[in-house]
Amino acid sequence: MAVKISSVDKGSLCDKKKIAAGDCVITVNGNPVKDVLDYRFYLNDTKITLEIRKENGKIKKYRFRKSESEDIGLNFETYLMDKQHACKNKCIFCFIDQLPKGLRDSLYFKDDDDRLSFLFGNYVTLTNLDDEEVERLIKMRISPINISVHTMNPQLRVEMMKNSRSGECLAYIKKFADAGIDINAQLVLCPGINDGKELEFSLKSLFEYYPAMKSIACVPVGITAHRQNLPHLESYNRESARRVIETVDRFNREFEKIHGEKIAYASDEFYLIAEEEMPGEDYYDDYPQLENGVGMWTLMKEEFSHALENCEITELSRKVTLVTGTAAFPLIEELAGKAMEKITGLDIQVVPVINHLFGETVTVSGLITGGDIITAVEGKELGEELVIPPNCLRKEGDMFLDNMTVDELSEKLGVKVRTNANGGDGLLRAMTGGE
Repeated sequence: MAVKISSVDKGSLCDKKKIAAGDCVITVNGNPVKDVLDYRFYLNDTKITLEIRKENGKIKKYRFRKSESEDIGLNFETYLMDKQHACKNKCIFCFIDQLPKGLRDSLYFKDDDDRLSFLFGNYVTLTNLDDEEVERLIKMRISPINISVHTMNPQLRVEMMKNSRSGECLAYIKKFADAGIDINAQLVLCPGINDGKELEFSLKSLFEYYPAMKSIACVPVGITAHRQNLPHLESYNRESARRVIETVDRFNREFEKIHGEKIAYASDEFYLIAEEEMPGEDYYDDYPQLENGVGMWTLMKEEFSHALENCEITELSRKVTLVTGTAAFPLIEELAGKAMEKITGLDIQVVPVINHLFGETVTVSGLITGGDIITAVEGKELGEELVIPPNCLRKEGDMFLDNMTVDELSEKLGVKVRTNANGGDGLLRAMTGGE
């Protein structure tokens, strides 16, 4: 197998060797290269031999020395250097299966790629792996690996994921743990299916892989208004959410007695549904599961309080409107109140956005759309700027899920639209108009 080079950085080691776009990488130090993991792993050496197939078909070898972290200047058609691996499961709780029609094609692609777990922190189900790939990941010391476990009951996992391999693939967790690969686990919980006694079994089983098992996130199933022809699922309510929190807390107490730390966490959404107070900063240790919505509320509050305490602005003539999902609305409104108490003349209006595209059960800021923002702020005096959450836009930072651009939203509302920077300090800067 050979990987085609799309461009070569000017002045780089490979540019100086006259390696060019259109050439193909066959091996690095004699090792075949099939994707980005092979390429990066074998480039860690300081003495490099590249076997290259030139565009004219001739095969040449190039030798050079480099520092261990030095890049050699090759770029490829995709960041993975081959096609992204698609998910082979039909999970009963899959959020993508619940998307409305008419969104961007890219939103309907289900990835399940172990390379993305290493590169970007994505969670993988392991069903795309085989023994050879597992051994490759172990050889390369790819760590951590983030695993969508959902349940440690093999039979139940098959039933939930609709993939006959999903139960047997749980054995790979032990292989990774035995090899010293760090693991973060995710359990998407569905009421009456993999919570209760099944959750207890899963936590107990995952705890056995400590210390390789670094953290476990329990996340409630997300249900949209578009579940036609899909298995019936219930949403969590106050009592069922409380039972999940109690289960996690009980197992953590037992685990802490033995190991002196906790590794399992219920997501912020469980606390909101249960109408329970969020845990304090000490509860989350180093916030290992932020991407799963674990501790985001507490961290935002702590970061904002610290930024406000150190803020030198005491007076400001500024009116601004912030929009957020309905889940985060109480927190953002509380933080806005603190900012207005300290800074004279600062007028902050916080508006919760009800999600009409996905349904009102979807409350997170990351899924609000341009159209729903327009509906939410209709008839309101917006002030100098409208501040939107950064996670409701695609990675390029220019477009909502309903394909409305930030510029279009600004034009429709007749106000400057500002994207709030991440974190509590970024939120305060957005409120005060700082860069």
